[in-house]
Amino acid sequence: MAAIRTCKILCVVGAILLVSGRPGIGLGADIQVEGRRNIFLRGSLDNCRIRFELQREGCVAFMGGSITEMNGYRPMVCKILERRYPQTEFTFINAGIASTCSTTGAFRLESDVLENEALAGRPVDLLFVEFAVNDDQDAGHARRECIRGMEGIVRHCRQAHPAMDVVIVYFVNPGMLETLRAGNTPLPIAAHEEVARRYEVPSIDLAREVAERIAAGKLTWKEFGGTHPAPAGNAICAAMIDRLMDRAWAEPLAQDAVQKAHAMPEPLDPLSYLNGRFVDPKEADAGDGWTLGVPDWERLKGGKRGRFRSIPLLCGETPGAELALEFSGTAVGAYVLAGPDAGVVKASVDGDPSRRVDLYHRFSANLHYPRTVMFATDLGPGRHTLRLRIDEESTSGGHAVRIMQFAAN
Repeated sequence: MAAIRTCKILCVVGAILLVSGRPGIGLGADIQVEGRRNIFLRGSLDNCRIRFELQREGCVAFMGGSITEMNGYRPMVCKILERRYPQTEFTFINAGIASTCSTTGAFRLESDVLENEALAGRPVDLLFVEFAVNDDQDAGHARRECIRGMEGIVRHCRQAHPAMDVVIVYFVNPGMLETLRAGNTPLPIAAHEEVARRYEVPSIDLAREVAERIAAGKLTWKEFGGTHPAPAGNAICAAMIDRLMDRAWAEPLAQDAVQKAHAMPEPLDPLSYLNGRFVDPKEADAGDGWTLGVPDWERLKGGKRGRFRSIPLLCGETPGAELALEFSGTAVGAYVLAGPDAGVVKASVDGDPSRRVDLYHRFSANLHYPRTVMFATDLGPGRHTLRLRIDEESTSGGHAVRIMQFAAN
């Protein structure tokens, strides 16, 4: 599902000027001397450097929501890497999907990043992860969900490829900005930082950097560009990442340097989504009232994003329609498109009392919104059976269930 971007990437001229340290769009030449205390170099970024510098090839992935998917900080960082290593052949993976949170990220990591077809069997060398804004404004996650998603991503990466380097990046929305200006840390950033410290993962606190610059009168929210930053705002982030690389790679690299596995400490939460994966809807035992195929989107109200319009979905709209899915793991859910007609399901695992799960999201009124809903998250390891039934009642007045993938941990 993730789009691919390789090598040749164009950036807005003003943003490139900012990244290179020259004056740009309204922010001045001080971009290279600010932001230092909001860059956290933990552990090492030597493994990817060995690939880039000595082996002259590299795979770099970017995972997150719309801030990653858009033409923003991501292509700027790609240009920075190409500038640093002009003789290196890079493969860049854009695994940003608008509206998705770290929970969805943990379950799609395997398909969209670790096993992305562009890699041709090679491991990712460097992964940038950005989910703070969507964990806040889209998912409204509590600390537990923020931890389980982000720790799941980091730990799964290290299980699959122990030498993979990871950097976590924190963007900001108006509500998070107000929290920072009040002297507090937004919940998703605090939770993701717990993961970063636990696993010695570098992080870029762009959110705090923006808040501090605004408080000092050196930047306005309008200049930054808002939740989806303008080129000038994205360039601040890219410059901070460039400076992180300066620090990490300040000393010459030994010609005989070899990659080393990153440490794997005990998890913050043993039930984090560290084995997250998608399960094909074809594996479900779906009874009457369910179809597997591409919906007739033209007859359905609400906006439809192009990336989802051709995907076969497991669809049901009849109250009382049931399905069963056998799976292994400690958690189960579904990655769904929840539109204006989104329904409610009752979910039961292994015959336990059913749980009512409303698929409708506050953004569903005008959009078939991608979200991951969890049916059970604290199961014992081993085989389980999920049973779903479309409920007669719903928030939207509709009963539609459109499943892109089941999710299991």
